[in-house]
Amino acid sequence: MRALLILLISLIPVTAPAQTLVEVDVELVLAVDVSRSMNEEELEIQRQGYAEALTSPQVIAAIRNGLIGTIAVTYVEWAGSGMQNVIVPWTIIAGPEDAARVANTISWQITGGMRRTSISGALDAGRALIEGNQIHGLRRVIDVSGDGPNNMGPEVTAARDRALAEGIIINGIPLMTEDPFSTRWGIPDLDVYYTRCVIGGPGAFVIPVTDWRDFAEAVRRKLVLEISGLEPRIIPAQLRQEPPYDCLVGEKLWERNRQIWMEP
Repeated sequence: MRALLILLISLIPVTAPAQTLVEVDVELVLAVDVSRSMNEEELEIQRQGYAEALTSPQVIAAIRNGLIGTIAVTYVEWAGSGMQNVIVPWTIIAGPEDAARVANTISWQITGGMRRTSISGALDAGRALIEGNQIHGLRRVIDVSGDGPNNMGPEVTAARDRALAEGIIINGIPLMTEDPFSTRWGIPDLDVYYTRCVIGGPGAFVIPVTDWRDFAEAVRRKLVLEISGLEPRIIPAQLRQEPPYDCLVGEKLWERNRQIWMEP
């Protein structure tokens, strides 16, 4: 009888315990452009701007006022296709101490510019980071900043649509400052490009930056909107009507110029 009981017990399937998901208000991928069109000073402004914004009282208050009171953040630097570097892996932020640790890691990171601009690669990498973590966010957001249109990798609209199909919201900070690289490789209506070709999902928005002195404030404002789930009230007048827009403008610009200028 005992032998029969042991045999029956041995036949009962054994399943591994399910891994517990961490619940947060927002899963937030901060995808930051470090292509060679960004000089060392601009890279430093970006790092310090994100560090300053994450530790600001407004952002900490937005986190604490959430339904759960925590967010999950990963900070990723990107350039060309396949060039994405996770600087801060998924980290839970519940208060100023957590935010300070993330900000410190960002501030001390020294990264040289990498070649090309693949917004599509950044979006696909961000989507994979969200899908592969053990975190459940009430909202899932990829926050992408960059100073030019996609010129490498898959079409940006296809990458956008793959993220949207997974319920991920994409917001953007188009960097519209002027320098020799932006004159050669950028486009004057980068904010419209981001709006028409990059962002998407409920409440998606862009906050353009035209002066590097405004960068930290733009990031702070964007983080508060993303964490709080609020929508910006201002819609630029040129975006109220939507004429056809060429989302392959960056690829065409690259093909036209690559034989003339040094690769960015």
